[in-house]
Amino acid sequence: MQAFAPIAALLFSAALLLTGSGLQGALLPVRAYVENFTTLQVGILGAAYFLGFAAGCLIGSRIVRRVGHIRTFTAMVSLASAMVLAHAMVLEPVVWWICRGVTGLSFAVLFMVIESWLNERSTNENRGRMFSIYTFIHFTVVAVGQMMLTLADPRAFTLFAGASILISLAALPVALTRAEAPAPLEAVRLRLPYLYRCAPIGFAGAAVVGLGNGAFWSLAPVYVLEIPLGGGADMVAIFMSLAVVSGAIAQWPFGQVSDRVDRRVVILVSSIGSAVVGIAMGLFAHRWAAGLWVFPCLFGWFVFPLYALCAAYMNDWIESGEFVEAAGVLLLLFAAGSVAGSMAAAAAMQVLGPSGLFFFTATAHALLALFTVARMQVRAPLPVAEQEPFAESIQAAYTVAPIDPHPIEGDFDTACGD
Repeated sequence: MQAFAPIAALLFSAALLLTGSGLQGALLPVRAYVENFTTLQVGILGAAYFLGFAAGCLIGSRIVRRVGHIRTFTAMVSLASAMVLAHAMVLEPVVWWICRGVTGLSFAVLFMVIESWLNERSTNENRGRMFSIYTFIHFTVVAVGQMMLTLADPRAFTLFAGASILISLAALPVALTRAEAPAPLEAVRLRLPYLYRCAPIGFAGAAVVGLGNGAFWSLAPVYVLEIPLGGGADMVAIFMSLAVVSGAIAQWPFGQVSDRVDRRVVILVSSIGSAVVGIAMGLFAHRWAAGLWVFPCLFGWFVFPLYALCAAYMNDWIESGEFVEAAGVLLLLFAAGSVAGSMAAAAAMQVLGPSGLFFFTATAHALLALFTVARMQVRAPLPVAEQEPFAESIQAAYTVAPIDPHPIEGDFDTACGD
């Protein structure tokens, strides 16, 4: 409690912000579907968010250095809140794409401020625990925001106003806090070839996880609305929330097991499970009434821990001073995969129908499983005693690292391990 007291206001702001984000993320695809946006247009909407998010990682540190953490936070909250209302006012796909891209940029900078603040207020002894609790809050309040979709008609202004109010209120605790702001951010330069050679599974896994997760976040609401047994917006909220809550719970058992065995085995099991569940959803979810309750739980259970597992595996093979750089690389790979996944899954749904979404995610996770098996034949396992604790890797998995867009100078052919 003593450790959390100085950041209580920050965590309260984060909870309000993420609740509004959860509501907006579930609301926009539903409203787009109601307004007869095509599946491809909804896919572009999701891709725009992740593209903006990546851009925010590149420019966020400059903004923070220029005006400070608190002013940056309040400015980005204002911008994100305005974008929610702009969606409600102008029902045109191109305008929505632009607004969603700006929202992604705003949230990247906001997460950067929150997480750098948490990092500076943590000690080596409690940092893993604090970020684990922050991650749990993240998943929980996003699910709460998604369930708020059931409170009103998505065609009305009410839910847009609610999301905007929640995001706007997030500025108050940070703006009024007496806690000292952290030191200015320093962006890191990235060595992509070097980090790939250090941990190919972690590197490729982040991109593949982005393919599957980006497709899910962008198009799962459309899937629920289009299948015969799907129902309306209420079922979308339940479907998405079940997946999120299940994924939050699964972080702990998957992480604990991965600390005791070769972490690649856990990544492989999670990838195979994700592929099998995706195929099952594509084949049976639209024919079985209980499938919309059971399958999202299974999907979240296997899919959502994968990113943190890939980050933990990356951290196993690099030096502790390279964790921030690795976090930046993984995030950019995830964002790039999410952009591609949103577009490709939308195309798959246009060709194969709603089930094309989960056939696409199953294909992506099956490819990761095959790549993992191939790499296990090439490199010997790292001794379990030398693996980084999973709880410590949560910070790297869910931290938005400020990134310097200029290429780094140095030897790109340096390899880690075998």
